[in-house]
Amino acid sequence: MSTAQIILLVMDYVFLINIIFAVLVIFFERRNPTATLTWLLVLLFMPILGFILYVFLGQDLRKKKLFYLKKEEGRELLPLVEKQDRFLREDRIVFNNPRIKEYKDIIFLHLKIDKALYTQDNSVQIFNNGDQVFAALMESIRKARYFIHIEYYIIRNDSLGKAVIELLSEKAREGVEVKFLYDGMGCMRLPRKFFAPLIRAGGETASFFPPLLPYINLRVNYRNHRKICIIDGEEGYIGGFNIGDEYRGLSNYFGFWRDTHLCIRGSAIDGLELRFILDWRHAAKDDSVASERYFPTRVKEGKTGIQIVSSGPDARWKSVKNGYLKMINKARKSIYIHTPYFVPDDSLLEALKLAALSGVDVRIIIPRKIDHIFIHWASLSYIGELLEAGAKPYYYDNGFLHSKMIVIDRLVSSVGTANFDIRSFQLNFEVNAFIYDEKIGQELHETFLRDLEECTEISIDCYSKRSILVRVRESFSRLLSPIL
Repeated sequence: MSTAQIILLVMDYVFLINIIFAVLVIFFERRNPTATLTWLLVLLFMPILGFILYVFLGQDLRKKKLFYLKKEEGRELLPLVEKQDRFLREDRIVFNNPRIKEYKDIIFLHLKIDKALYTQDNSVQIFNNGDQVFAALMESIRKARYFIHIEYYIIRNDSLGKAVIELLSEKAREGVEVKFLYDGMGCMRLPRKFFAPLIRAGGETASFFPPLLPYINLRVNYRNHRKICIIDGEEGYIGGFNIGDEYRGLSNYFGFWRDTHLCIRGSAIDGLELRFILDWRHAAKDDSVASERYFPTRVKEGKTGIQIVSSGPDARWKSVKNGYLKMINKARKSIYIHTPYFVPDDSLLEALKLAALSGVDVRIIIPRKIDHIFIHWASLSYIGELLEAGAKPYYYDNGFLHSKMIVIDRLVSSVGTANFDIRSFQLNFEVNAFIYDEKIGQELHETFLRDLEECTEISIDCYSKRSILVRVRESFSRLLSPIL
């Protein structure tokens, strides 16, 4: 057989494999049609590379049940959910702020699809930079007496990461229960011995979808992007900050790191603790029942209403995304959004355009600095559509914006780990705090306005002067946005 015949035979086999994968994508994977079309194009135009990308990016977890409640836990939680469901239907909940009543459909949505209990005995402290949040977090850890449950997408092998592990090890030696859950992709570059001091001290660690081989992880998608920490059931942290020096603004490239993180006190912590337990149970293969001491009886901390809402590719409903959609549709005056990546699906994009066209003040801040080039170009293509509808987008110029925040009408807000992109809504495991409180809403609204002083508005005139090359990049990146 000649070389030419061998090449033709190989090409025939590659074509056959492409056909097989196309059949799998179309008939066996119940994907969004847009994502299906995107994968078909990738397989068609990049036969070999497309196959490799599909192996790394195209796996579907939606048919798998990763997290589950024990019977004992269900007996405690489900009656509370049913009772709150009934009270919402019968208008029997007395809201601390009567204005919140008009948003009870959002509360009902999260209760129905995520079993997210609404509590309104909470207090919230907001952090906007790394030095503040890490100083508070370290002090909370130092004061821990019973347990520390900590879950992060990324922890770096740098001065901050080592300081956190050293402190956690010290608390473990004191007899405090320490459980550390980290993501196998986000922490793939950590040396194997990084957690050794904590383990020697009696702490426990677990990796979410760890790599099969060092530095090789087939699950590029379906990452645990959550960032939470619960101390003694009395304080809970949630937001956008990972653990590392760059999040303190010490990166030469990124500079100042603008993010949003919360410290919560009150009954909403139970939602964070339950989320941690479910994640830990899966990653650590821990089949034990949650201890009652993780859910202590507390004194009333404040009057802020909160729901802790989780989402992930294993769930039937896109909880965080649906919450955003309800908020946008309920807005009457203003919608302010922070996001490092703006890649909305069709429903969110249309909702934002409709809000802007209806006279709602829609403003979005994205970073000027680029950390994912294709996502940045895709974001700009969506920004162009919002400009045409009358929304006001901005570049953040003072470093890197990593905050994931939305606030409507200075009253209802959401802060957490979910970016305003398809990856967060469909592919990653996320958790957000949905907050129903005028004081917090006003604080987030005013902080957003102060951020605008460090921004440059993206005007229609500026956007329309983009070069042909930039337009091609945007179009190509947008085509790939369902799988980015």
